[in-house]
Amino acid sequence: MHLQPHQTRPGQTGRGRIGRHETGSHQISRRGLLKAAGTAAGAVGVAAALPAAPAAAVGYAHPGLLHTGADLARMAAEVKAGAAPYTAGYARLTANRHAQSGWTANPQATVYRGSGSPQNYTILYNDLHAAYQNGLRFHVSGERAYADTAVAILNAWSAKLTSLAGSADRFLAAGLYGYQAANAAELVRDHAGFELERFRKMLTTVFSPLSESFLVGHNGAVITNYWPNWDLTAMACVLATGIFCDDGARVEQAVEYFKSGSGLGAVRKAIPVVHDDGLAEWLEAGRDQGHALLGVGLMGTFCEMAWNQGIDLYGYDDSRFLKGAQYVAKWSLGGDVAYTANTRAKGAVGGWSGSETASGAAGVDPAMTRPIWAMIANHYTKRRGLSAPYLTRIAAKAGPEGGGGDYGPNSGGYDQLGFGTLAFTRDRSTMSAGGSSTGSSPSVASPSLSPSPSASGAAGSGAAASGGSAAPSASAAPTGTEAGAAKSGGGLASTGATDLVAWTAATGLTALAGGLLLLRRRGRTRDGAEGRATGGAE
Repeated sequence: MHLQPHQTRPGQTGRGRIGRHETGSHQISRRGLLKAAGTAAGAVGVAAALPAAPAAAVGYAHPGLLHTGADLARMAAEVKAGAAPYTAGYARLTANRHAQSGWTANPQATVYRGSGSPQNYTILYNDLHAAYQNGLRFHVSGERAYADTAVAILNAWSAKLTSLAGSADRFLAAGLYGYQAANAAELVRDHAGFELERFRKMLTTVFSPLSESFLVGHNGAVITNYWPNWDLTAMACVLATGIFCDDGARVEQAVEYFKSGSGLGAVRKAIPVVHDDGLAEWLEAGRDQGHALLGVGLMGTFCEMAWNQGIDLYGYDDSRFLKGAQYVAKWSLGGDVAYTANTRAKGAVGGWSGSETASGAAGVDPAMTRPIWAMIANHYTKRRGLSAPYLTRIAAKAGPEGGGGDYGPNSGGYDQLGFGTLAFTRDRSTMSAGGSSTGSSPSVASPSLSPSPSASGAAGSGAAASGGSAAPSASAAPTGTEAGAAKSGGGLASTGATDLVAWTAATGLTALAGGLLLLRRRGRTRDGAEGRATGGAE
C-alpha cells in the first residue's frame, strides 16, 4: 500500500492539510501516529483522513530531530562512565573551536550565497555550528554556560535575519542552513530565554519557503537539471521545519517527496539501479566523490529525523538507502562498483536546453571523509541487526567523527553537523516477544532546565528501536522507545554483524599492520549484501 502523494501546484504548499501516513502495512492518521509517540506504529490501526487542522494540533516528540531525549541521556551517561568510543567522540567535540561557551554571534539581515552577490553565508554556517555544538555539549556536560551560548546565538539570528538571496545557490543556503538551524534550536527549545516563537517564524518565513518552492518549481529548470543533492537539502529543511514547528503539512510534503517526488532527490531516482549483489548505484557517483558523500549524509539525516518521529524511511523500498550507502562506502574505500551510464536533460523550462552524460563512477580519494557514517552504520547494524560490511568498515575508518570546523574551512566541511561517534553509537537492539525493545538504559538523565511535557514525557519516544525476531527484517518499522546506551565494548567499530575492529579508549581506533584496519569477515552476509570488500581501508 502506498500513500498517495500530496499534490501541490506551483506556489502552493498545502498548509493546514494533514493527510494519512503509511507505516508498515497499516494506514493510520498522521495525528494518531505522532501523538502516540513511542507506541508501535502497526498497533494503531486504520483511521479515516482528518479534516483540516491548524499546524499546532500535530504533536511531535521533542527533542526529536537528529537526537531524542534518550539519545542525549545515553551520550551523557556513557561519557560520564568513561566508555569508549563515546569519550573519543566527546573529545572531538570539546576540542572544536565552535563548541566553546561565549561564542559571539554575528547575525545578518540578509544572507547571500552564490555568484553575483556579496557572499556572507560563511558567517551563518559558522554561527549555526557553534550553536549546535554548544547545545550538544550542554546535554553531555550539564553545564548551563553552553546552553546559554547556544540560545544567545540563535536568538540573535532570529531577531535579525529576514531573507536569503544570491544566485540559485540561495536554495542550497536555505536547505542546508535551515535543517541545521532547526537541529541546533531543538537542543535548547525548552531553555529559559529561548525565543521559540520568533525562531519558528524565521524557519517558516525565511528558510522553508525557499526549500518548498524549489521542490515544486526547481528554480524554473527542467526537472533533471539539478543533481539529487539540491532536492535533498530542500527536503531536509522542510522536514526539520515541519517537526520543529509541529506542522504536519510540511512533514507530509517532505516525506512524500522522498518516496515519489518528481526531482532527482526522490529515493528511486537518487539511487536508480539495484544490483543482484545487494548494492545500488548512487547517481552522483557519476559526478564526483564529494557530492556523493554529501548526498549520503543528507539522505541519512533525512531518514534519522523521520525515524525519530516514527516514520521509517531507512527501510523504505526494501531498504534502498542501505544498498545505496553500501555502494558509496565500497566505492569510497577504493572498491570497484558498477555504474549505468545516464544522460540528464538540462536547461530552463521554455528556455535554453542541453544535456549531460555520466558514463561511469568517478575516481575517488580513499582519504576523503565526512562525518556521515556512524549514524547510518549504527542504524542498520545496531537497530536493525543487518549486515553492512562496507558501512561498518568506513565508519570505523572515519571515527571518531568530528563536526563543522574539523573538515576544512570551506562550506563542504560544514554541510553535516557531525559528531556521530558520540551521538549515534548504540547497542544492538533486540525485540521481546511482546514487541518492545530491550537493552541497557542510560544511568544518567540528560540535563533539562525547564522541560515541557512533551520533552519529558516523549523524550526519545519517537526514536523507536526496530529489530524484530531472530531474523531481523530490513523493512521493520520503528516501534517503541529506542534501546538505551551502548556499553563498553559496543563501539562504533563493532557495529557490523560480520566485522570486528579493535577500539582503544584513548584514540577511538587501533591502527594495525602499518595503518590498515584488520577486519574479520565471514564469507557471506544477510540479505544479499556482499561479504567480501574489494576496496582497501588504507
